[in-house]
Amino acid sequence: MNNDTSNRSTPATASPLTVKETAPPVMIKKIGKTTYRVKIHFSETSKETMSDKIKRLILNDSEKSS
Repeated sequence: MNNDTSNRSTPATASPLTVKETAPPVMIKKIGKTTYRVKIHFSETSKETMSDKIKRLILNDSEKSS
């Protein structure tokens, strides 16, 4: 049996999964006879956090109803 490990085909340490390698989250909602399947994705270049976005949406909505 040969114990030589110098020519391994896989790296010694595993690299973490990136966002692109994981499956996007999916929401399924049935309304009447129609089933909606929505994949969720996030921009990798966005500079706005989710909290910032929610605050902006609330402020914009409150300005529209005033």
